[in-house]
Amino acid sequence: MALPPSSPRKLSHTRTATYRGYDREDGLWDIEAELTDVKPFTFGVPNESTFPANERIHHLQIRLTVDNRLVIQDVATSLDQIPHAECVHGPVHMHKLKGATLGRGWRKTIDEHMGRTEGCTHLRELLFNMATAAFQAVPAGQWHRRELAGRPQPEISTPPPFLGQCTTWAFDSPTVARAYPMFFKPRENPAAVPGDSDEG
Repeated sequence: MALPPSSPRKLSHTRTATYRGYDREDGLWDIEAELTDVKPFTFGVPNESTFPANERIHHLQIRLTVDNRLVIQDVATSLDQIPHAECVHGPVHMHKLKGATLGRGWRKTIDEHMGRTEGCTHLRELLFNMATAAFQAVPAGQWHRRELAGRPQPEISTPPPFLGQCTTWAFDSPTVARAYPMFFKPRENPAAVPGDSDEG
């Protein structure tokens, strides 16, 4: 479904965030995030630098190395382009994420170690979605590893963590009924559909 037509307009800003997952030869996984901010016009901050049109204002990168349980083993950060000299202190607490798990409570963990003035807003924004990127990369990558090695896939005995987290993967959805019928739970009291009554 395409967006509806907009009013006449001109571009003011482009933020690009890219996430990638890598299967490492040592058995671990790298989850990487990259963010850039660019404006199509020369932009200035009072008493600070002027940023030429179409040149990066921000260029930030994060690498989280995780194990098969999504526990963080290492953290690396690159600030290739920052708007203020003080931004260099943004990643100072990133090492505190080692040992944390990319899963339930991830945002709380980020806020505890890098919240507000203890970290960088843009690094936090990248970190928030690195858990989702890991869920996309690691389970499928583990499946692919077993396929390549000719090993059988394990029996699914517990619901995957994404079930029950969105409308498509609701436990009562047709998607779950097809993909994970063992976890499908039809609605106990489905809403009455207008016109289904025998009356009148």
